[in-house]
Amino acid sequence: MSARWAETVSCGSDPCRTEGGPAGAPAHTGRPGGGRRGGAGRRAGEHTSRGRRGRTGRDRAVHDRSGRDRSGRDSSGQDSSGRDAAEQEEPVRSGAGRGRVLVARLDDAGDVLLAGPAVRAVRTLAAEVVFLAGPNGRAAAELLPGVDRVVEWQAPWIDHTPPPVSRNDVACLVGRLRGVDEAVVLTSFHQSALPLALLLRLAGVRRITAISNDYPGSLLDVRHVVDESVDVPEAERMLAVAAAAGFLLPPDDDGKLAVQRPLPDISARLGNTSGADKRTYVVVHPGTSAPARTWPADLHRQAVRELAEDGHQVVVTGTERDLTAHVAGDVAVDLGGMTTLAELAAVIEHAGVLVAGNTGPAHLAAAVGTPVVSLFAPVVPAVRWAPYGVPTVLLGDQQAPCLDSRARTCPVPGHPCLSQVTSEQVVKAVRELTQ
Repeated sequence: MSARWAETVSCGSDPCRTEGGPAGAPAHTGRPGGGRRGGAGRRAGEHTSRGRRGRTGRDRAVHDRSGRDRSGRDSSGQDSSGRDAAEQEEPVRSGAGRGRVLVARLDDAGDVLLAGPAVRAVRTLAAEVVFLAGPNGRAAAELLPGVDRVVEWQAPWIDHTPPPVSRNDVACLVGRLRGVDEAVVLTSFHQSALPLALLLRLAGVRRITAISNDYPGSLLDVRHVVDESVDVPEAERMLAVAAAAGFLLPPDDDGKLAVQRPLPDISARLGNTSGADKRTYVVVHPGTSAPARTWPADLHRQAVRELAEDGHQVVVTGTERDLTAHVAGDVAVDLGGMTTLAELAAVIEHAGVLVAGNTGPAHLAAAVGTPVVSLFAPVVPAVRWAPYGVPTVLLGDQQAPCLDSRARTCPVPGHPCLSQVTSEQVVKAVRELTQ
């Protein structure tokens, strides 16, 4: 694995500050590894490649109906940029090397972890993979195998607390992305890839692939259209986008979530907790990024006590120290506010089970192979966002009135989808996954 660092794009008194990497490093303008740019000037190019978890009958390519052929040239021999065909570079060929490829997923840590299989597919042909992440997803992006560099930027159309649109911030991002040969933009079903595609075009990116049910004009070269009424696991949805761009997982890749190895040594964090190598303790993570997805704190505390009475050692994790202290009480190890995301991955990897809501650590558990008791509020479909590829017991009323509302704060009095889940159900689910 090549050296990795992170750049933080931040505009202000220093219009383009970088952290963790060579400050002020010039933008790369070559094509590492001899890769060629491809698909220049094409609109809405069709794709026919299939990934192992790529296209199905539920998604399809949209053909260019502009009168241009599949190379992007019209009958005059010019492409959509107006240049003669003779001026075009050769198209991308399998195995030719694709240069510097940007993969973008701009929301939260769990979403970024679910992008892992798509990133690994891109890495099979890219000379370098740059990951564009939001502030909430940066640490997760730094854990993904196949990522060489991470650029952080807070997108006004994605972030939960969106910043105002700033000409300086936009110009800063465009400047940092110059030298990218190709981009694969990954989005959720309720997000648009087109604002970022426009900025990538301004940065000179020549080939862009994304899902778009809206007409993309000249913003996309490969437009992948899916039937959003059909729920597909988010990891598979993103892998299908990579496949549409021509990036396939190698035959020996199982397509599951993964993190960089080795993970940190967390023995000092666990203190006298035994069984770090035997998966005998249970991790309880009570926090979530949205109140609508949160099981009540008192029920977490009761479940921790009952798990201890059932013979389990319990470790409580999270960033809210008051919450973790309340939940841990005097019967569990409280690691609240004490772990980085990589250290949290190590803690979860050595656990027998994780108990958590629909939040980033549940996907971290999937990435390290730990079973999950998932306290899942149906504000988003479990088919899409339940822990992927690991044994999971799903708790919560999946037909509650908040179904598919995407609410961040519960819209139903009493929070019935999760408040009716009992601590006894959690203990029973833990037993089921550990026996």
